[in-house]
Amino acid sequence: MYELLSRELLPEWFEYPKNLLCLLEDDEIDFGPWQLLHGKWLNVRHAGLKERYPNLDLVPFARRLDDDDVACFDVSENSSVLKVKIIHDFASSGWEEREELESFDIWLQEAKELAKDWD
Repeated sequence: MYELLSRELLPEWFEYPKNLLCLLEDDEIDFGPWQLLHGKWLNVRHAGLKERYPNLDLVPFARRLDDDDVACFDVSENSSVLKVKIIHDFASSGWEEREELESFDIWLQEAKELAKDWD
């Protein structure tokens, strides 16, 4: 079982997408250049993002192994379908957002597509 962020670090309304929880349950955490975050490293990345980008309200869930990109849920507004922001961590504030996707499922589809060409 993988450890996710504790309830007190998350908005009251927030629920992790079921597809993400299923992947963790099935021990599917690597998708080519992307790796799902859990445990200590999830907590470290969450705290770091809050410190570096206090104007953003993000819940990280994956990191790229070949650069500083982090996939995060945008929890700035209560929504049944969480948007995903790809953040280039450690970039200067205002330059960190690389991409926004409409859902976790779209992110997962793109990550699996990337994994096909990953060596």
